[in-house]
Amino acid sequence: MFTGIIQAMGQLQRKEPRGGDYRLTVASGNLAMSEVRLGDSIAVNGVCLTVVEFGGSSFCADVSRETLSRTTLGELGTGAALNLELALTPGSRLGGHIVSGHVDGIGIVRVRDEDGRSVRFQIDAPAHLAKYIAEKGSICIDGISLTVNRVDGPVFDVNAVPHTLAVTTLGDAQAGRRVNLEVDLLARYLERLIQGEGAARPAGSLTREWLRGHGFIPE
Repeated sequence: MFTGIIQAMGQLQRKEPRGGDYRLTVASGNLAMSEVRLGDSIAVNGVCLTVVEFGGSSFCADVSRETLSRTTLGELGTGAALNLELALTPGSRLGGHIVSGHVDGIGIVRVRDEDGRSVRFQIDAPAHLAKYIAEKGSICIDGISLTVNRVDGPVFDVNAVPHTLAVTTLGDAQAGRRVNLEVDLLARYLERLIQGEGAARPAGSLTREWLRGHGFIPE
């Protein structure tokens, strides 16, 4: 688990193809590598990755086909800047919000506008994520915990303050940038919970009989 508070900006040093997926080598920047152990989790642009090798200033992680299909990691080239965060420990402060590092989809930055000393980003989320995005709720963008300021269908706005712009990859994000999105973990579990017994039904098995029996449509 993570908080969405970025601890360092790293850099993609190498992307090595391995049987259809990749092994990434990441320069760790100012990340506290003295705390890292083999098998630890590190969020890389919001994606929870497992450390398989590490040294004093870098670490390696394998990226599966599933992760490549759902995130922007496969699109990044050597030298790309990366937001990094170590996993929570029992004594950690929860400064952002609860983040799992499991990306829900890819959004697109539509607008970047100067807004006082901050920058307002308008982001287009995949349609299936719109129901999880609420005004003044939390969302994770490339690993960064941000507050949703406005919602219009699948399009939402966030503001990044000067500190966030200085210490994360949002500083150079422009219109057209594809970003990893993770919606609020509680919203996902709440949706599953309110399905009740229906959660055990296979996808596509919802029938009029089931809806009628549970009072959703009249007899």
